[in-house]
Amino acid sequence: MQTVRPAAVAGTFYPADKHPLQAMLRGLLDQAEPAGRMPKAVIAPHAGYVYSGPIAASVYARLRQGRGRISRVVLLGPAHRVGFRGLAVSTADGFATPLGEVPVDRQACSALVALPFVHELDQAHAQEHSLEVQLPFLQEVLGAFSLVPVVVGDAAPEQVSAALDLLWGGDETLIVISSDLSHYHDYATARRMDAATSQAIEDLRLEGIGFDDACGRLPISGLLIAAKRRGLSAKTIDLRNSGDTAGGKDRVVGYGAYVFEYPPKAEGGGGLDEAEKRQLLRLAGESIRHGLAHGRPLPVDLATLPEALKARRASFATLEKQGVLRGCIGSLEAHRPLAEDVAHNAYAAAFQDPRFPPLAEAELGDLAIHLSLLTPPEPVAFQSEADLLAQLRPGEDGLILVEGGRRGTFLPSVWAQLPEPRQFWEHLKLKAGLPKAYWSDSIKVYRYRADVVE
Repeated sequence: MQTVRPAAVAGTFYPADKHPLQAMLRGLLDQAEPAGRMPKAVIAPHAGYVYSGPIAASVYARLRQGRGRISRVVLLGPAHRVGFRGLAVSTADGFATPLGEVPVDRQACSALVALPFVHELDQAHAQEHSLEVQLPFLQEVLGAFSLVPVVVGDAAPEQVSAALDLLWGGDETLIVISSDLSHYHDYATARRMDAATSQAIEDLRLEGIGFDDACGRLPISGLLIAAKRRGLSAKTIDLRNSGDTAGGKDRVVGYGAYVFEYPPKAEGGGGLDEAEKRQLLRLAGESIRHGLAHGRPLPVDLATLPEALKARRASFATLEKQGVLRGCIGSLEAHRPLAEDVAHNAYAAAFQDPRFPPLAEAELGDLAIHLSLLTPPEPVAFQSEADLLAQLRPGEDGLILVEGGRRGTFLPSVWAQLPEPRQFWEHLKLKAGLPKAYWSDSIKVYRYRADVVE
């Protein structure tokens, strides 16, 4: 039997009837400036619409271009009503507003609950407004989408970041953080505090956001960690307070709207510009030559490198000799700076791939290096092998198979040789040391994407 979390603050924070609510939303959105690229993540305020609606609309207007493209929203907000440790998901199958019901992505919620600090806690959601007030805006600009609702209690920013990593997804997933800024200071003090908080957000500097600076400082901080690791930039779209919208200036609440975007150069390059890609390839080649001379990877001086190459990223190094595979070694999880990961994996592909003899100096002239920069792996939820195969995205998904002590992975580039999902999947089982026809309910599958640098 399906359950729905009913609207708790309709009629107080926003109109309770569909048509007045739609008219209000459209009026606010039409007054906002929609220019700008589609963001990966946003921060929006969550007060009553008469107070914070114009500021929220400034960021939601940009999301209109995501209609038909965004199919899932991961929504995080702070707990105002119930105290608890960690993060809380709902057991509901849908969240209702006067505009209709938003289905909950139950598979994503189940994946989150596998984290030790995430719990199913309906009490945290029952009266919580920080998530609910975002839903009508999202329904108006995106149309149909599924929701992953998360209330953040007493949690570490790193825990929030880990939850975001699990659900980061691709272009189909939008991250929304719900937060107001300073509370109940005079107008001048609030403006000064909120400007400093906005600068900290733009700098991706979570230590610059204190307890009194934003009620959603914990989900914001988790997003800043994830954004910095992935090379996103943050920009303030609107910054006002209740003294600017619908209240007096003696005790105001601050509202900010922010977008987080991949840089324009990220298309096809993993967030790197041409000079950074060349630098990575040069680093890989130097590490191989250093290995020939010294028997170990090239030591990397991070101080001399651009920030994009210092970010923690997982990578694979693939070597080809006259178009034929000569070695391939990589990391599936980001555990060190990208430049160090590339240097180690290029060395390992040349000298430690058990399928090939160690590279000889005479082979350097014929060697081509390809680097794959990976997104964090996400668990795939499935009910059967047929269900799994139906979810695979040829040409896009890299897969990790885990069964007992066996493990295997195929990069997305392997689809070029194995273009059919069943063929791809069966050969991955063989690589993991399992029979082609093997199946077990205990099999775990993760997927990731890869940007190729060559």
